[in-house]
Amino acid sequence: MDRVSEHLLYDRYRNHIIFLKEVPMKFKEKKPLYRLKEIAAILRGEGGCAWDRAQTDMSLRPYLIEEAYEAYESIGGDPEHLKEELGDLLYQVYAHAQLAEEKNQFAIDDVARAIVDKLIRRHPHVFGDEKLEDKEAVIAKWERIKKKEKSDRKSILEGVPLHLPALLKAYRVQQKVSRVGFDWNRVADVFTKLDEEMEEFRESISRQNRDNIEEEIGDILFTIANIARFLEINPEEALSLTVKKFIRRFQFIEEQVAKMGKEIEDCSLEELDTIWEQSKKS
Repeated sequence: MDRVSEHLLYDRYRNHIIFLKEVPMKFKEKKPLYRLKEIAAILRGEGGCAWDRAQTDMSLRPYLIEEAYEAYESIGGDPEHLKEELGDLLYQVYAHAQLAEEKNQFAIDDVARAIVDKLIRRHPHVFGDEKLEDKEAVIAKWERIKKKEKSDRKSILEGVPLHLPALLKAYRVQQKVSRVGFDWNRVADVFTKLDEEMEEFRESISRQNRDNIEEEIGDILFTIANIARFLEINPEEALSLTVKKFIRRFQFIEEQVAKMGKEIEDCSLEELDTIWEQSKKS
């Protein structure tokens, strides 16, 4: 028998405080993955949670993104934190599967079966007799299989999620088209293209055409994303690391200025620049 002890719980999704009384609870399932399915059904069922019962697949969408980002950010850190965040993300899958099952669309077992079948089908070099020599051959084969599976698509770019962050989307779009031969021959060619884009950007600034300036900045970022792809660097990851580095260094400035008993607005740029250089050594 499992018991839920009385405790105070702050629910980050619902933004309110819940008191859970000590209530005996018997679960039918022993294995965690099946018990999670059972819990999803209980929360949605008669006598379940009013908040969960009110949800729809559309109302849950923001939480799926939120949990995905939190899991993403925890990778490479504390394993216990990563375990927790992966669990939160996993529950989102179960919650959506529960909603679908209530509408007689599919159940969580169907979700698992679909990905099992897909992975086997797209890895004929592992689960079949086909021989592929390197990762490039694997990627090419994967794309051919995927194209056959998605024969109703009119463009290979239809598979790129619409709501990806723009820099990541640029990276994925260029990955896709490069696999069908639409690509530069050398990274040096892309650097030449970057030089061209920078010159066009300077010209648009001199003309003070704001719409054109915005377009040229986009062209520059798109080209830089392509250079990153050539070098097998994810530009979204690279920019994220730089942003984190900047935040860390600026927070160092704030700490040092506070120790001086001053407000950051009262410091000269020269003072701040000196502390900035110190932050690089900390």
